[in-house]
Amino acid sequence: MPRLPMRLALCLALCLFACVAAGAQSIPSPGSRTILDAHNCYPYFEWWTDRIDRALSTGTPVAIEQDLAWYTDSKTNKSWSVITHGDPLTGHEPTLESYFFSHVRPVIEQALRSPDHSQWPLITLNLDFKDNKPAHLAAVLAVLREHQDWITTATRTTTPDQRSLLHIRPILVLTGESDAQQQVFYDQIPVGQPILLFGAIHSADKDPHSAPDALDSEPATNYRRWWNNSWHVVEPAGQPHAGDWTREKELRLRALVEQAHLNHLWIRFYTLDGAPDSDLSCHGWFHGYNFGSLASVEQRWRAAIAAQVDYLATDQYEQLRTLLPVR
Repeated sequence: MPRLPMRLALCLALCLFACVAAGAQSIPSPGSRTILDAHNCYPYFEWWTDRIDRALSTGTPVAIEQDLAWYTDSKTNKSWSVITHGDPLTGHEPTLESYFFSHVRPVIEQALRSPDHSQWPLITLNLDFKDNKPAHLAAVLAVLREHQDWITTATRTTTPDQRSLLHIRPILVLTGESDAQQQVFYDQIPVGQPILLFGAIHSADKDPHSAPDALDSEPATNYRRWWNNSWHVVEPAGQPHAGDWTREKELRLRALVEQAHLNHLWIRFYTLDGAPDSDLSCHGWFHGYNFGSLASVEQRWRAAIAAQVDYLATDQYEQLRTLLPVR
């Protein structure tokens, strides 16, 4: 077999290296797609148990939010993590294993058999911890490790400012901005070992009226790779009192998104609903997130999609899906 000319062989080698690197890089990059983020995607007090099935039925990619609390049985003193919106806890709440991982298993196993990885991660698991007890965080990390082959990872580097490439798998796990979470999920991980979930930058204590570069002054690190925002940073009056959608508000939204992407961060906004009051209680939705009508919220959804928001949280999973591009 004839030998390839040196220059051609070098070009082929560089192309192969670029392809391998691209497969390990942060794909999808910030701004490359807007994903339906299924807000509060779990039962409340044994009601609305179908939320995760509703979210998955809209197709992938999709984000699924799970709120977690640490329950201790008063009789046995045994503790475990449960999925819940808050107190009171009974111990009968579902767990991350029983509610999330068992439901997504068919989707993930099919994805792992498929040669098409172009839409990976297919599912973003958004963890909202109601407490940051070290035992709770460690227990959740242990559950994630049991499913490590499904989960997008990065390699723990010497310092967080050294961002390693992501090894893309069907699930991406995001968590909050707590320093206690970074301690368990990143700082205590040995250098060279995989990081299984990624925190948000610090923003909770900042003035929501601030300029975008003041709200997001942190570039992405190896651990902190996203920015989580209440919609109040766009419309300070809040959803029920937002009023008309204006050009000024649109420019504010775009500036926030551009700042996030400049810092190599995914950006999420929560929570954008638009329904009559009569629909709220029967679905377990909240007045504070409600613009009052589907027409009003659709204006914001379309603006967020046009601005290239990465994660757009709503309780109206099916309605938002109809506005997103088919993939």
